[in-house]
Amino acid sequence: MNYKSDFPIFENRPDLIYFDNGASSQKPQAVIDAVSKFYEESNSNIHRGPHFLAEEATIMYKNTRRTVADFIGAQKPEEIIFTKNATEAINLVARTYGEMLNEHDVVVLSRLEHHANIVPWLQLKERKGIELRFLDLTDDGNIYLNTDLIDEKVKLVSISGMSNALGTITDLPPIIEAAHDVGAKVLIDASQLAVHRQINVHQLDVDFLVMTGHKLYGPTGIGVLYGKEKLLRSMPPFLGGGDMIREVTTEGFSPTELPNKFEAGTPNIAGAVGLKVAIDYMFKIGFSKIQKVEHELTGHLLDKLTSLPFIKIIGPTENKSRGCLVSFTMENVHPHDIAEGLSSKNICIRAGQHCAQPLMDTYNLPAVARISLAFYNTKEEIDVSCEVLTDIYHYFN
Repeated sequence: MNYKSDFPIFENRPDLIYFDNGASSQKPQAVIDAVSKFYEESNSNIHRGPHFLAEEATIMYKNTRRTVADFIGAQKPEEIIFTKNATEAINLVARTYGEMLNEHDVVVLSRLEHHANIVPWLQLKERKGIELRFLDLTDDGNIYLNTDLIDEKVKLVSISGMSNALGTITDLPPIIEAAHDVGAKVLIDASQLAVHRQINVHQLDVDFLVMTGHKLYGPTGIGVLYGKEKLLRSMPPFLGGGDMIREVTTEGFSPTELPNKFEAGTPNIAGAVGLKVAIDYMFKIGFSKIQKVEHELTGHLLDKLTSLPFIKIIGPTENKSRGCLVSFTMENVHPHDIAEGLSSKNICIRAGQHCAQPLMDTYNLPAVARISLAFYNTKEEIDVSCEVLTDIYHYFN
């Protein structure tokens, strides 16, 4: 089935080949309509008003929380905190749970992390004097679980579920088990993983998980933090302001209950409404079907790229334990020139360090080109793109 008809950008730009889904996905008409309809028919602030519009908007907002909880297997909607993106969600944990850590406590990351899962911990290191340790990578871009790095000093392991730069899907259970064996908590950055694989936080027994709406075919400006209820209750508020308080005096304040405790001020209500519809859309198609289509597309892309002698794939070369995102280099051609050459033919890819400079340093690379697929892409688009890649190579060589 061709899902392109669900996405109006492809009707409005019929020549577009969009291979930058790892950065942000396109939006189905149902999501666009839901956001417009909210502003046209139900726009109001939530929680605060006694009138019917406020009640209607509040119900819509709460319904999204329930949908997200179901989407990731959380036991309670109150364990879902809305943020503006996954980056803010990680920063929330670093600025709350992180503030409960002491000097010389250890946070473990990996060398394939996005900067959003490195910089907040570097900032915590500056503030609190914690230690950071980094799990190394195997030659094919998988995380090497060195359990010697996860000892009793470790308080948190914060790890990507799927690399935004290599497409590697992390084998999470052994990492979670190793962390919990020493009493450490685990945060999963599921910004990429949640789009391509069904997640169940309860079965994984993960302590925190973050994801972002704009990669999930939803609006920009809406993200999610999942946290175990007991942990969230123990953490101090992240931001101060309206709606996160129980009581305020001139001498102090007391925070309110979850999830409002971490959602100060007016949230992105329309974004939440759109996120619900995006998740409902994915549920309607079904993860098994999405995964099957994307697996076939990824296999085709890998076959086509490996058939080009001037292309080198960076990361896993086999179509297993990986998502539908492939990074590569071209002999004697800079990745930015590859991206510009493809763009001249209405083909959108990403080129650069992909907010993963430590990963690029590990491979001694200044940059890579990245094709990231979605279930609305086609094998024909891949074929056309590889023909253009051949033309680009011959132009520069």
